[in-house]
Amino acid sequence: MKMKRVAVGSKNPAKVHAVQDILIAEKVEVISIKAESHVSAQPFSDEETREGAINRSKEALQLANSDFGIGLEGGVYKLGEQLFLCNWGALITKNEEIYVASGLRLPLPNAIANQLYDGLELSEALQIIEPELAITNGAVGYLTGNYISRKAMFAEVVKACYGQYIARKSNVH
Repeated sequence: MKMKRVAVGSKNPAKVHAVQDILIAEKVEVISIKAESHVSAQPFSDEETREGAINRSKEALQLANSDFGIGLEGGVYKLGEQLFLCNWGALITKNEEIYVASGLRLPLPNAIANQLYDGLELSEALQIIEPELAITNGAVGYLTGNYISRKAMFAEVVKACYGQYIARKSNVH
């Protein structure tokens, strides 16, 4: 049986390693592809963040001519007066079946939220507060005292997307 190829629409190590860790038992080849989200550099809603993940998965699938494309996107969304961190993932098959999932959501401190409203991206706002974030666990690490890593956050989304694919595949005969 031919080994399946999965293209991850990112060169970000946390995203690529999340996919590798979840799919290691599936005996698939994981390929990292630079894929664009085709949304704002700082997605500002669930809808935009989800769209970015879908766009990355589609572009990765096409560029790599793989069996699956996986896109992972981080963003923020407003709930009431509070801005929250959000993340979305999408898995698309060659048959254009799309599986999406959202993961962890955490409130952003007002000091960070205000910088986003002023036009900074989340990573830029966090660099002002915590310059070492580029080499640690990003926003989720900062917000959880490094109790949750970016890789772990995205791994849950990958599990949810791939799990939906497996469930559908096993229920369709």
